Amino acid sequence: MKKMLYNNSVYKERRRELRRNQTGPEKLLWSHIRNNKLGNRFWRQYSVGPYIIDFYSPKLRLAIELDGGQHSKEDAVLYDKERDEYLRSLNIKTLRFWNPEVASDIDRVLASITSELVPPLEHKKICYERN
Repeated sequence: MKKMLYNNSVYKERRRELRRNQTGPEKLLWSHIRNNKLGNRFWRQYSVGPYIIDFYSPKLRLAIELDGGQHSKEDAVLYDKERDEYLRSLNIKTLRFWNPEVASDIDRVLASITSELVPPLEHKKICYERN
């Protein structure tokens, strides 16, 4: 049986739990990016392979991760690096922001996200006219 790469049902309950128990910074960022507010759809707690991403735009292949203090511990740093490399291998770019950064300077965080809102070139369709 082929394993699902995106939103595998194995992680469904965990994704629901994470959506129900969002952190303050996650709630704040979600209020600014939900409902196509930036012109692209983002999903909360979206799984890719064995990882659950805080926010993800499949169209842009863009993952957004909000990190708390626990992400500065050595084992968490290594885990995040491995996770980012895995996503990069699938042509998914990861943007990371610290929770205090989101809470104190949401405009700068949104500007960083907005600068990434162009679909990757390899996913654009090229049309050729026939003569």
